[in-house]
Amino acid sequence: MRRVRVSSHHSPVQKLGDSDMKLTPRFRLAGTTSPSSTEPEQQPPWEMPLIPGLPDDAALNCLLRLPVEAHGACRLVCRRWRHLLADKARFFTHRKAMGLRSPWLFTLAFHRCTGKIQWKVLDLDSLAWHAIPGMPCRDRACPRGFGCVAGGYSTDQFELDSAEVLDPVNGVWQPIASMGANMASSDSAVVGGRLYVTEGCAWPFFSSPRGQVYDPKADRWEAMPAGMREGWTGLSVVIDGRLFVISEYERMKVKVYDPETDSWDPVDGPPMPERIMKPLSVSCLESKIVVVGRGLHVVIGHVKKQSSCDYLVRWQDVEVPRAFSDLTPSSSQILHA
Repeated sequence: MRRVRVSSHHSPVQKLGDSDMKLTPRFRLAGTTSPSSTEPEQQPPWEMPLIPGLPDDAALNCLLRLPVEAHGACRLVCRRWRHLLADKARFFTHRKAMGLRSPWLFTLAFHRCTGKIQWKVLDLDSLAWHAIPGMPCRDRACPRGFGCVAGGYSTDQFELDSAEVLDPVNGVWQPIASMGANMASSDSAVVGGRLYVTEGCAWPFFSSPRGQVYDPKADRWEAMPAGMREGWTGLSVVIDGRLFVISEYERMKVKVYDPETDSWDPVDGPPMPERIMKPLSVSCLESKIVVVGRGLHVVIGHVKKQSSCDYLVRWQDVEVPRAFSDLTPSSSQILHA
């Protein structure tokens, strides 16, 4: 309750018509406190909402969907946006906590003149390229991929029949059953829980290619079906549980393996664009084939199932910076973050 001081005074008696006559109140209220200011209080920067009119959890859900290439401009909006977007680790930690995942194509490439290796990353949602810090290794190197090891060459250039698998729990490599054939594998795929390894075809095709199939449950290798190994003439991906191969000797056409007839069926659609030149690195994302060629030219093949055994592929080109022209892909992998 506000205290007031009440005062009373008698107005002088004046005659009607007097020019000096004034109408004064009988009582005058004098407040003991000054009137409050009408200006709104300023909130500290850290208490301002991320997006005015939205709860912070809804606003955060929106900001975590911003493409990485837009972060530089968005950091200038306010201190809270800068705090969220300036640190990539913090940004992706929030995305992971909210269950947001986007596909990224990580390509390990080496410069064909200097031999230096580097990582290039393609955001498969916005199709924008990004760079990540270099690997702590020697200046000159020629990497040979990563993952499970089967076959290969020994230090004295003899083909091997050994195979090893990585134990992810203990972080150690463990030997598995011998392949039963000395071969330097060129491609492999996992179909139906079994590992298929082929040495591929090589011009001038004097010998038939060899291939082995590993059953992890029985820890046993067996020979690959003849039709499968004869037609495995390129790099493979597995889509819809089927084995697809981009042939290196048939104008880069795509074909799919039919296990019932032990044969390869052509996939409808145009061949891969001619600007994609070997060496290639191939990976897949759901029903898409992602191919990286020399100069890190990338095309995405959209595979569509037309019937129970017929497929169609359409190719989409991805823009690549001119600075990548001297880079050659060694391997690529699609990860989600």
